Amino acid sequence: MAISQKSVISFGLVAIPIAMYTAVQDNDIHFNQLHKEDHERIRYKKTCAHCGKEITPADIVKGYEYDKDHYVIVTESDIEKIKTEKEKSIQILHFANLNQISPVYYDRTYQVFPEPGGEKAFELLRRALLAEQKIAIGKTVLGTKDTLMAILPREDGMLISTMFYEDDIKELQKTYSAPEPQEAELKMAETLINSMDAPFDPSEYKDEYQTKLRELIEAKIAGREIVAAKPEEKGGVISLMDALKASVEQAEKKRA
Repeated sequence: MAISQKSVISFGLVAIPIAMYTAVQDNDIHFNQLHKEDHERIRYKKTCAHCGKEITPADIVKGYEYDKDHYVIVTESDIEKIKTEKEKSIQILHFANLNQISPVYYDRTYQVFPEPGGEKAFELLRRALLAEQKIAIGKTVLGTKDTLMAILPREDGMLISTMFYEDDIKELQKTYSAPEPQEAELKMAETLINSMDAPFDPSEYKDEYQTKLRELIEAKIAGREIVAAKPEEKGGVISLMDALKASVEQAEKKRA
């Protein structure tokens, strides 16, 4: 597992050197774009708008357009020079309850482990957060922006999730007129939820559609005909209460 980056968690006068590892990976099937006529790959070339020359990554620098067609060049060295030691570390701002934060604020998640010399302080922070059922809210500079972060304790380590700022989150675009459910319907919905209640076990969930897509590709490679999926049988229109009752019965049979 490759290290994404190294940093330091700072709170009060305590400094904990850490290594951050990406916690997710892309397992999706990806398609290449091909020319319809001869099935050759489509290539994209970066060219200079002025001279038309093809450009390699080594030829590219960052420029900020401060006026029409006028740019100032900013190098990685320039960016690093303005960073203070404080901005190179993760500064814990405060602690909060996990349920106080809407999931919409979480972005990218990293596994985090202590670097040599930081094990005791790391473990102290992890245990204290677990005991108090808290998470830490911190901030550091990643790339060219101040990045908000949540430090979340686990039984066997900690996670760090980057977060969006409030002005990054779109306002709810649509509202709806909320009808008042009948008491019996609400009770039946609660019964259905309880009948389907189970501990979250991530190993139970698989991307079944990606499996079907893989099978489709293997069938195409082998020259087999692709058979269309059978349409699902649709039952008659039933009331919400009847649908809830039938769902409870179905869930109880599955559990049994």
